[in-house]
This record gives sequence, C-alpha cells and structure tokens, in this order.
Amino acid sequence: MAAVLLLAGCANSSSPTGAATSTPDATGAASTCVADPAAVVARTNALPTTPMPANLRATIDAAAQSGFASSSAPGAIVAVQSKDGLFLKAYGVADPATGVPMTTDMYQRVGSITKPFTATLILQLEAAGKLSLDDPISKYVPGVADGHNITLRMLGDMTSGLASYTLDPAWQKAFFAEPEKVWDPNELVSIGLALPPLFAPGTSFNYSNTNTVLLGKVIERVTGQSYQDVLQQKILTPLRLDHTIFPAGSADYPAPHAQGFTLQGNTATVEHPENTTAWNPSWGWSAGELISSAADLTTFVRAMGTGNGLLPAQQQLERLTSSPGAAGYGFGWGCSGGWVGHGGEVPGYNTSMFYDTISDTTVIIMVNSDIPNGGCSDSVTLEGNPSELPCAAPATRVFVSVSAALGHSFSPPPKH
Repeated sequence: MAAVLLLAGCANSSSPTGAATSTPDATGAASTCVADPAAVVARTNALPTTPMPANLRATIDAAAQSGFASSSAPGAIVAVQSKDGLFLKAYGVADPATGVPMTTDMYQRVGSITKPFTATLILQLEAAGKLSLDDPISKYVPGVADGHNITLRMLGDMTSGLASYTLDPAWQKAFFAEPEKVWDPNELVSIGLALPPLFAPGTSFNYSNTNTVLLGKVIERVTGQSYQDVLQQKILTPLRLDHTIFPAGSADYPAPHAQGFTLQGNTATVEHPENTTAWNPSWGWSAGELISSAADLTTFVRAMGTGNGLLPAQQQLERLTSSPGAAGYGFGWGCSGGWVGHGGEVPGYNTSMFYDTISDTTVIIMVNSDIPNGGCSDSVTLEGNPSELPCAAPATRVFVSVSAALGHSFSPPPKH
C-alpha cells in the first residue's frame, strides 16, 4: 500500500488534532471558547485521586466500552478525573498476536500532544521576560522567508503560513522507506522552510509541524540548553511526570508499552496493518516526539488548563483567551465549547488529552492504532468497516462517547 498522508499530525488538515472548530459570530470571528477564564485560573486545589463513586464509574465504563467497541483499535486506556475522583481503566489487548492485555500503566508515543508542552515552555519564557510572543522568528532563527513578519504567536497558533515538512512528498518517501531513521531537527526545519509559504503571515490558519519545531529551536536559543533539558527542568520535574519521556532521537520505548498498528506506510494492507512499534518518533521533535502515560497526562492537562504549577496568572489568562479563530486553535492547543487540549497521532498510536474548563474534568484516551473507521471518504479503513458511523480516529471515537456520558459532549471536526 502506498504511503498515506496522515503524518501532518492531525486528523484533518483543516483543523487541529482532535479540536473542533469554534462557532463564528455575526462578524465571522470565533466566539469565546472559555466562558470564565479567571475562574479557571483560580483553581489551585488538586483533584482527588480516590476512586469515583460506583454509579459514576459504571456510567463512564459503559461509555468507554461502547466507544471502544465502535473503534478500530485493539486496545485502549481511559482516564477521567474530576471533583468526584479518578476513573482509570484499560480495555482490549496491547498485542493481538499474543493476547497480552492493555494495562493502565503503559507508556505511549503521544505525537502532537508534545505541542502543548512546547507552547507552555514558550509562555514560561515570556513570563520570565526572556522573550515576547510578538517577537519575530527572525530574531532567533535565520533563514525563515518573511521571518521578520512571522511572530512566535503566529507559530503557536498556526497562522504563520509556513508549510509542514510532513507534507513534502520527498520527505514522506524518505520517512516511509526508512521509518527507523533518526531525524535531526535542523533537517526538519530546512525541509519545511524550503516549501512555498501557504499564505501571508497572520492571514489564515494551517496546522504545521514546522511551526512547533521552530518554537523548539527558539527555546534552545533563548535558554542555551537542549529542548529536552528545559522540558525536564520546567515541566516534567515540577509536575512529577515520572512517566513522561522525551527520547531525543532514541528509538528506546520504555516497558510496558503496547504494539502500535497503522495503515500508513509502504507495506501495510487492510488485511495486515503495519506494526510500528520499532518506528522512530524523532521526526516529530518538539512537535511530536514525546512519550507519556495516562496518569501523567491527567496531571499535565489539568495544570495546562488552569496554569496551576506551570504559569503565572497573566500568561495563563493569555492562553485561555488566545483567539482560536475559525479553526478552534489557540496558542498550542485546541478549544471547543470549553474543552481545551490536544490530540496526538503518530503511525500506530492515537491519543486524546482534554480538560473541561466548565466542570473541572480531565479526560485522557490512549489507543494503540491510528486507523480511522466509519464513513471515511479519504482515509483508508479496515475490512468490516462500520460505514454507517461518522468517520473518526479511534481515540476521538472513545472520547466523544465518554464526554457524552459526562454530560458535556465534545464535537470533533469532520474527518473524511
């Protein structure tokens, strides 16, 4: 099977990964996504980790099972945390060949969920007076066409006009020919910058990995340290994210982890999806290389949503009110109806990480497949595909089911 174009890191090239579009008002601008940002920032308490009441556990469990059964993933991990406590459960198998079950402590490559981490580091540097979101990228990285007109803010909210290196046919050919290759970030930037700009800076939206890799380079330039060291010092250690790892080019995959399956690549078929467990995630760098766990992402997404433990109130309010525009994308995250967060997709793995700013609830869905199903017109699906369902990535399908059970349904953008 020929290479399939899903490597841009989002389920839909016109919208952020897992983030639904905002509803335009009469002027065409997006309505405010977070209703009361100040109240969200004021949440400095920790959510309980005790088990939820039995009736609520049963409701979430039934919804998770329903969404999982309707997906195309062998296994799933579902985490929900709220004022009522914690729900954490695994479903299905980590390895269909051996029948090894999925477990809640498994590590997973979480793809574009790396982007909110990178955006948070940029906001921390702004809070420290080390940079401004309105600085041009030319101040930090030379050789960017029209770089004096492209701000760090535009890179973070995907309005720079720079094309994603993952859309380059030559890069795709090289990646699928050698998926275990270690990619250098400078090489990725060069490939992205060699592509023609898609539009004038600040005039439209296009989700691009090149943007977030450039922000990673800014972090290194401003701090004089490696991206992974800054990430460890500023986010992973303070939040005690002991199961979150930036492999920095290494293909090492901590145990336990699930086997991942995709229909992308040169050898996958609908009868025999490709096992991607040995593929190297270095092609994502600061846009998509992170490995994490459900428990760690539960901690991070609550901190990301409230700013607690990560950002001063000023920067968190700036993030919560960053204009998502028609694409539903703010500074390094998607926003839809009060849900803020991100999806992540690399070949073989799909993750949804969202925080409900209305009910103070986190939801994490991790699955060991990136294969969509439903009435998909462009995406390749497995045999026996339930075409009567809307087309959706597997983690998104489970998330939608769980969100409905929680009483605040998440509406994903159309997938084709």
